[in-house]
Amino acid sequence: YERETPTGKKVNISILPNPSHLEAQNPVGQGMARALQQQDGEDRASTLVFNTHTDASFSGQGVIYETLGLSGLKSYNTGGTIHLLVNNQVGFTTDSESARTSPYVSDIAKSINAPVFHVNADDVEAVVFLCKLAADYRAMFRKDCFIDMLCYRKNGHNEMDQPSFTQPLMYEQIESKTPQLELYSNKLVQEGVVTRDDV
Repeated sequence: YERETPTGKKVNISILPNPSHLEAQNPVGQGMARALQQQDGEDRASTLVFNTHTDASFSGQGVIYETLGLSGLKSYNTGGTIHLLVNNQVGFTTDSESARTSPYVSDIAKSINAPVFHVNADDVEAVVFLCKLAADYRAMFRKDCFIDMLCYRKNGHNEMDQPSFTQPLMYEQIESKTPQLELYSNKLVQEGVVTRDDV
Protein backbone atom coordinates (compact mmCIF):
# COMPACT_ATOMS: atom_id res chain seq x y z
CA TYR A 1 0.00 0.00 0.00
CA GLU A 2 1.02 3.60 -0.42
CA ARG A 3 -0.44 5.80 2.31
CA GLU A 4 -0.28 9.53 2.81
CA THR A 5 0.61 10.72 6.31
CA PRO A 6 -1.03 13.75 7.95
CA THR A 7 2.05 15.77 6.93
CA GLY A 8 1.60 14.84 3.28
CA LYS A 9 4.49 12.38 3.04
CA LYS A 10 3.90 9.13 1.17
CA VAL A 11 4.69 5.88 2.98
CA ASN A 12 4.80 2.40 1.46
CA ILE A 13 3.45 -0.31 3.76
CA SER A 14 3.93 -4.05 3.26
CA ILE A 15 2.02 -6.44 5.51
CA LEU A 16 3.32 -9.98 5.52
CA PRO A 17 0.98 -12.90 5.99
CA ASN A 18 1.46 -14.62 9.31
CA PRO A 19 0.26 -18.17 8.68
CA SER A 20 0.34 -19.31 12.30
CA HIS A 21 1.94 -18.84 15.69
CA LEU A 22 5.25 -20.15 14.35
CA GLU A 23 6.63 -16.61 13.83
CA ALA A 24 8.03 -17.48 10.38
CA GLN A 25 7.39 -13.92 9.18
CA ASN A 26 10.15 -12.51 11.41
CA PRO A 27 13.20 -13.38 9.28
CA VAL A 28 11.20 -12.73 6.10
CA GLY A 29 10.37 -9.19 7.27
CA GLN A 30 14.01 -8.57 8.16
CA GLY A 31 15.15 -9.83 4.76
CA MET A 32 12.65 -7.67 2.90
CA ALA A 33 13.69 -4.58 4.87
CA ARG A 34 17.38 -5.32 4.34
CA ALA A 35 16.86 -5.72 0.58
CA LEU A 36 14.96 -2.42 0.36
CA GLN A 37 17.64 -0.66 2.38
CA GLN A 38 20.37 -2.08 0.18
CA GLN A 39 18.56 -0.73 -2.89
CA ASP A 40 18.23 2.59 -1.06
CA GLY A 41 21.97 3.05 -0.48
CA GLU A 42 22.08 1.26 2.91
CA ASP A 43 19.81 3.91 4.46
CA ARG A 44 18.57 2.28 7.68
CA ALA A 45 16.16 5.16 8.33
CA SER A 46 14.20 4.57 5.13
CA THR A 47 12.63 1.28 6.22
CA LEU A 48 11.16 0.17 9.54
CA VAL A 49 10.19 -3.34 10.59
CA PHE A 50 7.29 -3.48 13.05
CA ASN A 51 6.59 -6.98 14.39
CA THR A 52 3.65 -8.08 16.47
CA HIS A 53 3.94 -11.23 18.55
CA THR A 54 1.82 -13.11 21.03
CA ASP A 55 3.28 -13.98 24.41
CA ALA A 56 3.61 -17.76 24.07
CA SER A 57 4.92 -17.75 20.52
CA PHE A 58 7.43 -15.00 21.32
CA SER A 59 8.97 -16.86 24.23
CA GLY A 60 8.49 -20.34 22.75
CA GLN A 61 9.59 -20.21 19.12
CA GLY A 62 13.29 -20.56 18.36
CA VAL A 63 13.05 -18.43 15.22
CA ILE A 64 12.60 -15.35 17.44
CA TYR A 65 15.89 -15.93 19.25
CA GLU A 66 17.65 -16.73 15.97
CA THR A 67 16.33 -13.56 14.30
CA LEU A 68 17.29 -11.41 17.29
CA GLY A 69 20.72 -13.02 17.38
CA LEU A 70 21.38 -11.88 13.82
CA SER A 71 19.89 -8.40 14.28
CA GLY A 72 23.10 -6.71 15.38
CA LEU A 73 25.37 -8.25 12.76
CA LYS A 74 26.64 -5.99 10.01
CA SER A 75 25.29 -8.15 7.19
CA TYR A 76 21.82 -8.52 8.70
CA ASN A 77 21.20 -5.27 10.57
CA THR A 78 18.08 -3.35 9.51
CA GLY A 79 18.46 -0.42 11.90
CA GLY A 80 16.27 -1.85 14.63
CA THR A 81 12.83 -3.42 14.82
CA ILE A 82 9.90 -2.40 16.99
CA HIS A 83 8.32 -5.46 18.60
CA LEU A 84 4.81 -5.28 20.03
CA LEU A 85 4.14 -8.22 22.34
CA VAL A 86 0.41 -8.83 22.66
CA ASN A 87 0.75 -10.43 26.06
CA ASN A 88 -2.61 -11.97 26.89
CA GLN A 89 -0.94 -14.01 29.65
CA VAL A 90 -2.25 -17.34 28.41
CA GLY A 91 -0.39 -19.27 25.74
CA PHE A 92 -2.90 -21.62 24.16
CA THR A 93 -4.20 -22.94 27.49
CA THR A 94 -0.89 -22.86 29.39
CA ASP A 95 -0.15 -20.62 32.34
CA SER A 96 3.13 -18.69 32.04
CA GLU A 97 4.82 -20.57 34.87
CA SER A 98 4.34 -23.78 32.88
CA ALA A 99 5.50 -22.27 29.59
CA ARG A 100 8.83 -20.51 30.25
CA THR A 101 11.58 -20.23 32.84
CA SER A 102 11.86 -16.44 32.89
CA PRO A 103 9.35 -14.25 34.72
CA TYR A 104 8.65 -11.89 31.81
CA VAL A 105 7.63 -12.93 28.31
CA SER A 106 9.98 -10.22 27.02
CA ASP A 107 13.09 -11.51 28.82
CA ILE A 108 14.58 -12.79 25.56
CA ALA A 109 15.15 -9.11 24.72
CA LYS A 110 17.93 -9.18 27.31
CA SER A 111 19.97 -11.32 24.90
CA ILE A 112 20.47 -8.26 22.67
CA ASN A 113 20.45 -5.68 25.47
CA ALA A 114 17.26 -4.05 24.17
CA PRO A 115 14.86 -1.91 26.20
CA VAL A 116 11.41 -3.23 27.08
CA PHE A 117 8.47 -0.93 27.80
CA HIS A 118 5.72 -2.59 29.83
CA VAL A 119 2.21 -1.16 29.49
CA ASN A 120 -1.34 -1.95 30.58
CA ALA A 121 -3.44 -2.38 27.44
CA ASP A 122 -6.47 -0.94 29.26
CA ASP A 123 -4.71 2.45 29.19
CA VAL A 124 -5.12 3.31 25.50
CA GLU A 125 -3.22 6.60 25.71
CA ALA A 126 -0.27 4.94 27.47
CA VAL A 127 -0.10 2.33 24.69
CA VAL A 128 -0.07 5.06 22.03
CA PHE A 129 2.57 7.02 23.98
CA LEU A 130 4.84 3.99 24.25
CA CYS A 131 4.45 3.16 20.55
CA LYS A 132 5.61 6.70 19.75
CA LEU A 133 8.45 6.39 22.28
CA ALA A 134 9.53 3.10 20.71
CA ALA A 135 9.53 4.71 17.25
CA ASP A 136 11.62 7.60 18.58
CA TYR A 137 14.04 5.20 20.29
CA ARG A 138 14.46 3.16 17.12
CA ALA A 139 14.94 6.32 15.02
CA MET A 140 17.60 7.69 17.37
CA PHE A 141 19.56 4.56 18.27
CA ARG A 142 18.82 2.23 15.30
CA LYS A 143 18.25 -0.69 17.67
CA ASP A 144 15.43 -3.07 18.50
CA CYS A 145 13.01 -2.21 21.27
CA PHE A 146 10.03 -4.01 22.76
CA ILE A 147 6.58 -3.05 24.01
CA ASP A 148 5.15 -5.66 26.38
CA MET A 149 1.42 -4.88 26.23
CA LEU A 150 -0.27 -6.68 29.11
CA CYS A 151 -3.80 -7.58 28.17
CA TYR A 152 -6.22 -10.51 28.19
CA ARG A 153 -8.11 -12.70 25.79
CA LYS A 154 -11.82 -12.39 26.29
CA ASN A 155 -12.77 -15.64 24.56
CA GLY A 156 -9.80 -17.93 24.99
CA HIS A 157 -7.20 -19.27 22.58
CA ASN A 158 -9.02 -19.32 19.26
CA GLU A 159 -11.82 -16.96 20.32
CA MET A 160 -14.15 -19.97 20.44
CA ASP A 161 -12.89 -22.32 23.14
CA GLN A 162 -13.91 -22.20 26.79
CA PRO A 163 -10.89 -20.84 28.71
CA SER A 164 -12.49 -21.13 32.12
CA PHE A 165 -11.85 -24.90 32.01
CA THR A 166 -8.10 -24.36 32.24
CA GLN A 167 -7.89 -20.85 33.80
CA PRO A 168 -10.98 -20.59 36.01
CA LEU A 169 -9.61 -17.93 38.39
CA MET A 170 -8.20 -15.71 35.65
CA TYR A 171 -11.39 -15.85 33.60
CA GLU A 172 -13.51 -15.13 36.65
CA GLN A 173 -11.56 -11.85 36.87
CA ILE A 174 -11.81 -11.20 33.12
CA GLU A 175 -15.59 -11.68 33.16
CA SER A 176 -15.89 -8.84 35.68
CA LYS A 177 -13.69 -6.42 33.69
CA THR A 178 -15.12 -3.42 31.84
CA PRO A 179 -14.18 -3.72 28.13
CA GLN A 180 -11.46 -1.31 26.88
CA LEU A 181 -13.73 0.50 24.43
CA GLU A 182 -16.18 1.29 27.22
CA LEU A 183 -13.39 2.34 29.61
CA TYR A 184 -11.88 4.74 27.10
CA SER A 185 -15.23 6.08 25.90
CA ASN A 186 -16.23 6.86 29.49
CA LYS A 187 -12.90 8.61 30.09
CA LEU A 188 -13.33 10.82 27.00
CA VAL A 189 -16.93 11.67 27.91
CA GLN A 190 -15.94 12.56 31.50
CA GLU A 191 -13.12 14.77 30.20
CA GLY A 192 -15.54 16.51 27.82
CA VAL A 193 -13.56 15.49 24.74
CA VAL A 194 -16.61 13.83 23.15
CA THR A 195 -20.28 13.45 23.98
CA ARG A 196 -22.09 10.18 24.53
CA ASP A 197 -23.77 10.74 21.16
CA ASP A 198 -20.35 11.11 19.49
CA VAL A 199 -19.32 7.77 20.94
